[in-house]
Amino acid sequence: MRVLLTGAGGQLAHDLRAALAGEEVTALARGELDITDAAAVAAAVERHRPELILNTAAYNRVDDAEDHPDAAFAANALGVYHLARAAAAAGAVLAHFSSDYVFDGARRSSYTERDAPNPLSVYALSKRVGEQMVERYAGKYFLIRTCGLYGAAGSRSKGGNFVERMLRLAAEGRPLRVVNDQVLTPTSARELAERLAPLLRTQRYGLYHMTNSGECSWYEFAREIFRLAGVSAALEPVSTAAFAARARRPAYSVLDNAAYRAAGFADFRPWQEALAEYLKRRQV
Repeated sequence: MRVLLTGAGGQLAHDLRAALAGEEVTALARGELDITDAAAVAAAVERHRPELILNTAAYNRVDDAEDHPDAAFAANALGVYHLARAAAAAGAVLAHFSSDYVFDGARRSSYTERDAPNPLSVYALSKRVGEQMVERYAGKYFLIRTCGLYGAAGSRSKGGNFVERMLRLAAEGRPLRVVNDQVLTPTSARELAERLAPLLRTQRYGLYHMTNSGECSWYEFAREIFRLAGVSAALEPVSTAAFAARARRPAYSVLDNAAYRAAGFADFRPWQEALAEYLKRRQV
């Protein structure tokens, strides 16, 4: 299968390339393909003739999006529109990644693919519009929502993933204040990529939630990082209100992988097991 992978410099792209090692993958970083440029997208699709376009390019700076909505919508909505149109014209499948943040978190039970989104922030709205671009224009698509992603390559736009930031700050002896009233599911980029690869080889197109299983607050996530790593840290739980972030975030954004299980696949491992494996691998 010929695959065109966009956003190749990111943490998810790194693990997807490994999971798709048996395929013919052309990986393009932002400097090689700006998805907000319609002509560049069309030219890349014509040149590489992909059967699958795998889009990991995104604007992920949640708080900055409040001040720079044009940049967020350019990458997360307009760029996705260009890819969807190009994929449909080429007869290719589009696989695109979205976020748990499209939900408002007003309830305390996990969200399935049937639940209606209600984004709270500029970032979340840009991701929701991107979803609509896929659904409206792509034809054949896999639309993947995930949550709390961390991977070996880190997230360059955020200066490293949450796990690495916590370990770095603890090593520096910094006191850590982490919110305890936002509940999510930390998800291994490696496991997501490995479980997505078989799905991409099917024709079971549609919307899928794909995260590790279980739930925790960001504070509980940090506490488990330090416990598993054997690190002592000055860790303090704080409320979202006390943290005073610019963008509103859902208080509860746990996703249920209902469609993935219904497609005949075994569910993901508990988030604690995936985290333990990540920490073990980083020591090798």
